[in-house]
Amino acid sequence: MKLLIVDDDIKFRDQLVSLCEFEHIDTQVADNGLSAQRYLEQETFEAVVMDLNMPGMNGLELLRWIQEDGPALPVLMMSGYGEINDAVDAMKLGAQDYIVKPFEPEVLFARLRRIIDNQRLSRIVERGRSLQYGWEGWIGNSPQMMAIKALIEKIAPTPSTVLLTGKSGTGKEVIARAIHQHSPRADKPFLAINIGGVPENLLESELFGYEKGAFTGAAGRKIGLFEIASSGTLLLDEIGDMPLHLQGKLLRVLQERKIQRLGGTRDLPIDVRIIAATNKNLEELVRQERFREDMFYRLNVIRIAVPTLNERQEDIPLLVGHFIQCFNALIGKNVRGIAPDALRALEAYDFPGNVRELENLIERAVILADTETITLKNLGLTPPIARNILYHGTLQEIERQAIAEALLRWEGNRTHAANELGITRKTLISKIKLYRLE
Repeated sequence: MKLLIVDDDIKFRDQLVSLCEFEHIDTQVADNGLSAQRYLEQETFEAVVMDLNMPGMNGLELLRWIQEDGPALPVLMMSGYGEINDAVDAMKLGAQDYIVKPFEPEVLFARLRRIIDNQRLSRIVERGRSLQYGWEGWIGNSPQMMAIKALIEKIAPTPSTVLLTGKSGTGKEVIARAIHQHSPRADKPFLAINIGGVPENLLESELFGYEKGAFTGAAGRKIGLFEIASSGTLLLDEIGDMPLHLQGKLLRVLQERKIQRLGGTRDLPIDVRIIAATNKNLEELVRQERFREDMFYRLNVIRIAVPTLNERQEDIPLLVGHFIQCFNALIGKNVRGIAPDALRALEAYDFPGNVRELENLIERAVILADTETITLKNLGLTPPIARNILYHGTLQEIERQAIAEALLRWEGNRTHAANELGITRKTLISKIKLYRLE
């Protein structure tokens, strides 16, 4: 985080810089509005903290310039006790918040985090408006997703078989569609079949089709998916569930690019790109002799490991914005964003169901939202507890530090602090007395 601090009071300004350094926040200082204007034209900041009264260009004039011609960033206005009316005018002009001098450092940083969060969230939905599954709207700027995108650019023009691996709900079909849409086959059919979702006795006829009279009830010819997808792409989802006897027939398709309908005697040439997907460990299935080794090697030409949502957490805001727009259109709502604590809860959540679970959560939240903002209550999640905090010292010292920090996080609210710590309120009160934290 980098802040621009604008104040003509050198002593106060230096104190503020020292506080920011303690919080690991980078700063740039300016002693008047004109100087601040120059910095804003030359550098990038996440927020501006500025005083109302300064020589040359004052705070209100600088704020007006930021709103009309400057960069889009949040402004926190500082004012003295006698300047409340001016602070209110600043809010009307577009300042996100104001704080009255003197103030406690904790209050300043809490308000800064809030206005920066709000600015970030306002951008999420706007970016989500233009996002859709495909290429132009690739949902994901994380290193993992950008690496997959770069790989798709290389493999899409080729006819090679692709194997997508990853847990359920990670978006394997989305990636398969992206491969198809950026291949020479883009204007041809893209078909998908969930191997595990089709009864074994019907799977063969679904894939290969059948001739009239091939079996009892076959009153006419049926064209299978391999033929329907001619010149296009066929996604074989959950390929690890394919019965062994059908794996042999699929292997012939991969090797010879020919099929034979059930009950037929003629080989039919096909031109279909095969993409297979699985949430299972195919190597382990091969060792267990539940998946043919030769079939595995035929499929494993180009392999893409799709990351879990936990492995690409930086994409959660983008996905949230996209899903809000989707469900607004579907349900007829006008949800415009998500509360900062609700987004933090999503970012702290484990998501065993991955992107699909996030989609379901946002659908629920959009339906339940009574305002234009999704709240923590709408999501049905509990507030996140700070993770990966390392405490040092004796057990008593560690316990005291954890209690003190929980009380700070909840601004002294003992009920919430007790819930976070997993103890009763009565136990917390006795610990507060024991450790003299009152």
